[in-house]
Amino acid sequence: MASIDVKNLWIRYGNYDAVQGVDLEVSTGKVIAVLGKNGAGKTSTIEAIEGYRRPFNGDIKVLGLNPITDRKALLPQIGVMLQVGGIYPRMNAKQALELFAGYYNDPYDPKLLIDQVQLTHVADRPYRYLSGGEKQRLALALALVNKPKVLFLDEPTAGVDTLGKGLIREIIAESASKGASVLMTTHELAEAERICDEIIVIDKGKVIASGTSEALRDRYGRSAVSFKTSTTLDVSDLESELGITIESLGQTTYRMESQSSVIQVGALTAYLQKKGIDVLELNAGKSTLEEVFLEITSKSDDQN
Repeated sequence: MASIDVKNLWIRYGNYDAVQGVDLEVSTGKVIAVLGKNGAGKTSTIEAIEGYRRPFNGDIKVLGLNPITDRKALLPQIGVMLQVGGIYPRMNAKQALELFAGYYNDPYDPKLLIDQVQLTHVADRPYRYLSGGEKQRLALALALVNKPKVLFLDEPTAGVDTLGKGLIREIIAESASKGASVLMTTHELAEAERICDEIIVIDKGKVIASGTSEALRDRYGRSAVSFKTSTTLDVSDLESELGITIESLGQTTYRMESQSSVIQVGALTAYLQKKGIDVLELNAGKSTLEEVFLEITSKSDDQN
């Protein structure tokens, strides 16, 4: 069952169509990421689904409700995590959660939420003195306080350290396991790959790709060997030796496309050994999600 169902969404600013015919669906208990470059239209799309922006055209249903005309009925059932702001600078985490909990009939216990996001040690510290990661974890707690059925997350792991990212991933996964639908935006593609059941890529206001991370890598990725060496290579000489094109990725990092990575890696290491050059890093296999994202968005640029 779809908790979020968007059909033919258009958003217009003056004569500019920021979103052009987007279709989007999020099933109950699933985590979906919307990816896109700055200005791609993802924020406008999410704001329309949340009910903060009136669309020019299209149909949006969240939990079967229209986010604008049924806003009063919908708001208690959704949680929204902002990337920045929304909290008085002098208010502490405990006060903020108690304030937000007071808006709802059956909220989570603020103390339990503070413990869950591991802010107990700074619960009485004013918001303005929290670190970036602590502010993000508090923002997530505020989005969860009303036990939402649908959760909107804007860059949930931005500026968060490794341990904090792991905690946020666990909380998102737990929310989904309890039946919440999660729609998030992020520029951290490695996080999207770890967290999300499905990924939607928007560019120039249109959905240009969608699917699981693995499906996108299979469909758009390339088999390649990337490596970093201890010194700059003579790329022409290496290409002549291996009979394959070598792409310089900057400084001493290189990539070569290969359908037979084991054979190519053997030839590469033999060449480098002969030249007395050390391999500092070496990766063979499918393109990463980040490489796939760059590939499909660059193709979109070429078509316009």
